[in-house]
Amino acid sequence: MKQVTNTIVMIRPVQFRMNEETAVNNYYQENTGILDANTKAQKEFDDFVETLRGAGVNVIVINDEPKNDTPDSIFPNNWVSFHENGDIGLYPMFAVNRRRERRPEVLDTVEKAGFEIKNVVDYTDAEDEEVFLEGTGSLVLDRTNRKAYCALSPRADEELLIEFCEDFEYTPVVFTAYQTVKGKRLPIYHTNVMMGIGETFAIVCLDCIDDKKERKNLISHLKNDGKEIIAITESQVNNFAGNMLQVAGSGDKRYLVMSSAAFKSLTKDQISKIEKHCAILHSDLTTIETLGGGSARCMMAEVFLPGK
Repeated sequence: MKQVTNTIVMIRPVQFRMNEETAVNNYYQENTGILDANTKAQKEFDDFVETLRGAGVNVIVINDEPKNDTPDSIFPNNWVSFHENGDIGLYPMFAVNRRRERRPEVLDTVEKAGFEIKNVVDYTDAEDEEVFLEGTGSLVLDRTNRKAYCALSPRADEELLIEFCEDFEYTPVVFTAYQTVKGKRLPIYHTNVMMGIGETFAIVCLDCIDDKKERKNLISHLKNDGKEIIAITESQVNNFAGNMLQVAGSGDKRYLVMSSAAFKSLTKDQISKIEKHCAILHSDLTTIETLGGGSARCMMAEVFLPGK
């Protein structure tokens, strides 16, 4: 099983703004009153796509539909995942207005791009029970070693995680990750904000895991699978340094993709550790990060499907 892919799906926004429905438990969103947010987000999106394509990444860009009024459509990895065996997962979303992001035409476009969807594993009925698991936001997948890392939160239910692991043949690695909000330790809404897994390394904020046993368990899983752990701080998590994704570019060259804010927050030592494994690509995503509370990794839905 491959850990990285050359093909990603990205959704170009048309109604981008701060989503009031997600702000209740995404503490990274800031209502700063940025004027003309959608235009700024589109510019950041287009520049990001250009950066990725410049490195030889195959980016399938699909436009959002204005009629859907989906301010977070720019983060497609939360509602769909694409797997090497031809399966796709469809996921239950916490915010009601995010459920409209699940559009059949997105899947049609992926198939038209030459990929085969053999089977759909649909978890969206769980929304009726107010149970959620938000795709590869909630699940950080080590596809090679078949492990699903999951920080439990209102958007990541343990029973549904177990169901996913049974369906897709993954071993769950469960913990709770916290951030400090107004002096209180509250669960981080998505696992992929505080950790990311590459082929030979893992970026992770160990300080977010308050339970020592859970932290030790996570470390032992990563080390046993031969991953170099590159630790980041909570302050760097606030700059989206945990929200990174390794991709393949032209000539099968590997890149770790992140925002410019994330890159600027890294120390020289962290950068040199990353660069032993792969090159770094970064792009300015200030508007998207500030109002959306998500960053580079959230914007990319990886396609591992077989070709037709």
